[in-house]
Amino acid sequence: MNEKFIADIRNIILSARTAAIRSIDFERVKMYWALGERIFCEEQDQNDRAEYGTYMLKNLADKMETEFGSGFSYRQLAFCRQFYRAYPNMNALRSQFNWYQYRLLIQIDDKDKREYYELEAANNNWTGRELERQINSGLYERLLLSNDKESVLEVARKERIPESPTEIIKDPMVLEFLGLRPEVTYYEKDLERALITNLQAFLLELGNGFSFVARQKRILLEDDEFFADLVFYNRLLRCFVVIELKTHKITHEDIGQLQMYVNYYDRNEKAPDENPTIGILLCADKNDTLVKYTLPENNNTILASKYQLYLPSEKQLAEQLKIELQELNQ
Repeated sequence: MNEKFIADIRNIILSARTAAIRSIDFERVKMYWALGERIFCEEQDQNDRAEYGTYMLKNLADKMETEFGSGFSYRQLAFCRQFYRAYPNMNALRSQFNWYQYRLLIQIDDKDKREYYELEAANNNWTGRELERQINSGLYERLLLSNDKESVLEVARKERIPESPTEIIKDPMVLEFLGLRPEVTYYEKDLERALITNLQAFLLELGNGFSFVARQKRILLEDDEFFADLVFYNRLLRCFVVIELKTHKITHEDIGQLQMYVNYYDRNEKAPDENPTIGILLCADKNDTLVKYTLPENNNTILASKYQLYLPSEKQLAEQLKIELQELNQ
């Protein structure tokens, strides 16, 4: 039997199943929104008294759980009320989001931050787990370390495309998905192997527009061989991105090596209508002053980004953001 015919039939069945699941998921979202609206209106009739709201929800949960199960617990009904307050317009709900994704979003108090994650989840088709990971890794806060809030939101809203590498490339990069322990000594080849094994998660961390090109790209200069660790292409910035991995604190020699790879790609691989190649030193530690004085003053293609093997806490992100803002104001 024709293999293409079988594949087409399989795709039709799988597409229909996916559409059916999404339809059911969105009906569930609309149900929770309607519950939230009704609960909110009932509270408003009682002048929004906090003690009445708690009493009413507890009693309602007792009745609904008995009849419909644990999906209508006090906590779940409280989420419904919170959901309605965060999204009072039902027509603004996104049909591709399920209840798990909306539960993650409504727990973000900052409206700009919530809008950012909502837009990026929709733009990139993030699953619930991917959205949760991006929130827990402080993606929004890390982008704010090198960008202002409005520029971050403009890119998410697709009001403009990124103009600078710093609008996409994060510092630090969070690589908790590799499962490497910070206290254990490992080599650059181990880090590279782990990144390739977890390429999908690494692309999620890199951000929008990245696609994998090569690993250990051979560069031959006369009789000398060199190997660039990882090469990507970014369709938004329209350029190659060469990543060098360093499991130590970077030196000026590391920066010079990466600059050579960037120059090679600019002169031998880049098409005339493409933008200059970007180089990223992904390192265990860095000296920003050393980077600054090693590179030309007008440098905008070589970046150093520190990696960390654990998810940052909110306190760590807040402290880092505070330091960056103080440096900008000096």
